[in-house]
Amino acid sequence: MSPREIFALRDYLDPGLTGRTLSDARHSASLTEIAGQTCLKGRLAELSGRSVVLATSNQFLAAIAMLEIDGIARRMLLCPPDLGAGHLQAIIEDAEIDAVVTDQPDRFAASGIALVLIAGEELTAAPRTPTQRATEWLMLTSGTLGMPKIVGHTLEGLTGAIAADAPARGNRPIWATFYDIRRYGGLQIFLRAVIGGGSLVLSEPGEALADHVARLNKSGITHISGTPSHWRKLLMSGAAAGFSPQYVRLSGEIADQAVLDGLRQAFPSASVGHAYASTEAGVGFAVNDGLAGFPASMIGTSRDGVEMKIVDGCLRIRSKRAAHAYVGRRASALTDNEGFVDTGDMVELRGDRYHFVGRRGGIINIGGLKVHPEEIEAVINRHDGVRMSRVRARKSPITGAIVVADVVLADGSDASRRDEIKSRIIADCRASLAPHKVPAMIKFVDKLDITPAGKLARSDA
Repeated sequence: MSPREIFALRDYLDPGLTGRTLSDARHSASLTEIAGQTCLKGRLAELSGRSVVLATSNQFLAAIAMLEIDGIARRMLLCPPDLGAGHLQAIIEDAEIDAVVTDQPDRFAASGIALVLIAGEELTAAPRTPTQRATEWLMLTSGTLGMPKIVGHTLEGLTGAIAADAPARGNRPIWATFYDIRRYGGLQIFLRAVIGGGSLVLSEPGEALADHVARLNKSGITHISGTPSHWRKLLMSGAAAGFSPQYVRLSGEIADQAVLDGLRQAFPSASVGHAYASTEAGVGFAVNDGLAGFPASMIGTSRDGVEMKIVDGCLRIRSKRAAHAYVGRRASALTDNEGFVDTGDMVELRGDRYHFVGRRGGIINIGGLKVHPEEIEAVINRHDGVRMSRVRARKSPITGAIVVADVVLADGSDASRRDEIKSRIIADCRASLAPHKVPAMIKFVDKLDITPAGKLARSDA
């Protein structure tokens, strides 16, 4: 199938590729069979030309509905399950939503939307509906406590980093992801499974990590992705023992050397890579050399249609994979006048390699000096007695604020060594960082929270 024949996602479902499945803890279905079935009980035609919000209680149903709706609706907004009711109503108004596909109709009783279609988990046979239009895919930004932005993508842009060649007829990948597929990182893995001829095992909300990994093992997972925080959580749990994927992928947060080394040790036979991607900029690049950061040679060059530059220490990306616009009445410009997306991610050149140091909007202020928490965390995390850390500012009556680090010890670290570990952390921070960045206090904690988007939850105290 040539790219010109691809108009909607379901057009990638080659009926000749059997044995491909979509599953979670409770459901399993053949992707080939899904192409000829419906979860909308024959009411798909009512969505023609409409702006649809897709808001289901589970990823399995969301995936099936995506395949049905794309190419029929004018717009499709993917609603992550953690979106609050107040934000949801504002986003519905901003995106000019006039139809809902959900299995939770009561959630939209006061929305003012007349057309609410009930999606059912029991699929029924249905004739294949011809593609009618290029549906605009709407996604929400993550990593913010405020109102998320609505970002508009095309299917062509979303699949720009995925080889659309005919999949091999031999062994095909079995993908898994810790992400929710209604967020950009998870959607990329869903698309890779559909387009690359593979299968996909979905995560289940509230499922114990050990149970999740046992299910992935039973399914024969070969490829898996998640944020560095997802992977640190797995390494801390002890559930990685006996788990042996062929390819491990990190994205969504800074992949420091400690987490890369930890994954290499846990999965010595796997290819461990980290990718740069964001909801606005799309997939920028992937690095598979086992090192944090990326080669400086990537800047100023165009690779696969992606061009990067650094402006005031911040990474900017121009790409056909990027979103085409922010959507809504309060939407701002997504790109600068040259078409570059300002990612907000700060980088620093060290030798022949750029390293990510943090988010421009995540800087904390210590006595009038700017500090990137991630830069300090990278130093703390490289100690063999540490699994993960979170740096934050705490108010001080003397200096105004001090740096505080919450630290989770690695499995096997003797609690009696805490004073020794603390001394080593402070000594290394003093040797590697400016004085105002050295933690004034280190607190050992049992765990650190992760947001529904898979990122380390940050808050000031």
